[in-house]
Amino acid sequence: MKNKITYKDAGVDVSKGNRLIDIIRPYIRSTFDRYVLSDIGYFGGFYKLNISSYKDPVLVSSTDGVGTKLKIAFMMNKHDTVGIDLVAMCVNDILTCGARPLFFLDYLSTGKLSIKQASSIIKGIVEGCRQAGCALIGGETAEMPGFYAKGEYDMAGFAVGIVERDDIIDGRDIKRGDILIGLASNGLHSNGYSLVRKVIFEIHRLSPRKRPKELDCTLGEELLKPTRIYTSSITKLLNRFRIKGIAHITGGGLTENLPRLLKRDNLRFIIEKDTWPVHGIFYFIQRLGDISEREMFKTFNMGIGLVLVVEESEKERILKALKRYGETAYIIGRVESGRRGVIYV
Repeated sequence: MKNKITYKDAGVDVSKGNRLIDIIRPYIRSTFDRYVLSDIGYFGGFYKLNISSYKDPVLVSSTDGVGTKLKIAFMMNKHDTVGIDLVAMCVNDILTCGARPLFFLDYLSTGKLSIKQASSIIKGIVEGCRQAGCALIGGETAEMPGFYAKGEYDMAGFAVGIVERDDIIDGRDIKRGDILIGLASNGLHSNGYSLVRKVIFEIHRLSPRKRPKELDCTLGEELLKPTRIYTSSITKLLNRFRIKGIAHITGGGLTENLPRLLKRDNLRFIIEKDTWPVHGIFYFIQRLGDISEREMFKTFNMGIGLVLVVEESEKERILKALKRYGETAYIIGRVESGRRGVIYV
């Protein structure tokens, strides 16, 4: 009698997924706060809302991925930082509304599950949640044979935060004369990697172990630096100051992300390009690819990960506070009358 085919024969090993859960359970539990009501393994994650200190609480949600930065992780066989990127891309978006992240969920899919690789990825997600001060209350690991190249995977993240309705930051009060404060990025963060990969690895065929003169590390190390998470400093700042607008500088750079803050068509942002140091990786990519400055500012964060719009009279106090909170910040521009958009000077 012929053996009957099983799910494992088709490429899905359920027992391996169960072993992964046993390994990662203590790491995930380390992110729990007293409001997490469920352990790992339920069909849903339970989180009790503590709304006693809110008059009119609003939930804010965000979802994102890491993009083709994952290709660098595959190339380097290093998977312990892209999870931080995943959390950062979601929680930084929530911060722009003035919300505090509460909990996070992840989705990880791969062709053939490697417990070692998946454990490394999830430990990175856990570290991101710790930095963001939120709980990792749920996730999904999907084994999809034939769908991904060997050793490759994709991931998505989902974050939920909370904010008092009257404290929502939406840019409506931005006016002429307001000041832009830029918070330093950690390099590329998680955007523009399709262009980066084309220039560095497709056109010039460089090794990730190459150490260009513009960098203090190898290309592979630079390209895998995780996205900065700004939750701690921004949460403290919002407890003391009125911030009129916050922009997370992701794909599209300052050029595309800043105008999203403007509710009026007769205002524009003036960016003074020489007011902050630009990371060497940006100069290297621009030189190697012969990329225009306009394209660089439209694709990359150029060294600024988050931008705050504040009253001119508050700028010095806010800069001092940010320094105390461990941020490197610069006054990078202002708001003027004019056609909606961004002007570089």
